Amino acid sequence: MPSRKKAITILTGSLGSGKTTLLQSLLTHHQLTENIAIIVNEFGKIGLDHHLLRQAEEKTTLLQGGCICCHAREDLEEELKNLLFSSEQGEIDFDRIIIETTGLADPAPILFTIMTNPLLQHRFVIDGIITTVDAKNGAMQIKNHEETVKQISAADIVALTKVDIVTTEELDLICAEIIRINPTCKIFHVENGNVNPSILNVERKLYNNRLPSNYQLPPHNNTSHIHSISFAFLQPLNWNSFGVWLSLLLYAKGENILRVKGILDVGEAGPIILNGVQHIIRPPIHLSEWPENTKVSHIVFIMKDIPPTLLHQSLFSFQTFLGTEINLLHVHCI
Repeated sequence: MPSRKKAITILTGSLGSGKTTLLQSLLTHHQLTENIAIIVNEFGKIGLDHHLLRQAEEKTTLLQGGCICCHAREDLEEELKNLLFSSEQGEIDFDRIIIETTGLADPAPILFTIMTNPLLQHRFVIDGIITTVDAKNGAMQIKNHEETVKQISAADIVALTKVDIVTTEELDLICAEIIRINPTCKIFHVENGNVNPSILNVERKLYNNRLPSNYQLPPHNNTSHIHSISFAFLQPLNWNSFGVWLSLLLYAKGENILRVKGILDVGEAGPIILNGVQHIIRPPIHLSEWPENTKVSHIVFIMKDIPPTLLHQSLFSFQTFLGTEINLLHVHCI
């Protein structure tokens, strides 16, 4: 019986944003201590990216013929089982699987595939979602491609690539755009394609980024309606009641809740880390103590086509059952 679940990292990002370059940098870094298996998905009949991943050649699987989030989910499920079987037979040894998606992929169905399969959910843990964003062209992609907004919304970490070819003003702008979409993510700057393996082991916490107070973002003409809204709970909340409220919300509006992330005081010595993408909530993580000597609950929602006032009213109407006073911290419209 396996004593420890193997980690899965999902690597996503727009076409040309530097996913394969980042992956190659990770695999060849002298400080890498993990054995990593790779699953690469490509759109089209002929795959090229896997030829670049020479360090992982014997442990690289190529899925072809379509987007991993819709056409290749059965293939993904099968390949994960094959890797697991090979590991348990002693044929290969790996600590982590990195799934590199196409630029068209929505990460949520990949999470759903792993977390709803009885075998996979007991042998693997989703360790995080890394989204690559091109510092030079990212603002344009955010404006024109809804997939890019979804990928940033789902990210635990944003790897901001090509920072060596942009001006300080361009870098400030794209960082502000990323923070406005997903104030919970951690941003790593990737220069000349080089990235440290520490990106795979970032401390689990709620990154509550802030836009500079004097920074003015340009107006958007986006046809999508993306909002983020965050709350603070001033006393410990009733975890069971909160679970009922969140379950009802996700049942009714799950596909439009692009991201939910929180650090919650439930009256124990340490908080609970809540992490979800659309209607999929990862198993909550119970910490033994509060990080950085702070003990204030925060939760952030990133939503599409849901008015912030609706979520605000819903949560506040449930306030008595939650057993806590709630403060509205901020609302961002994208």
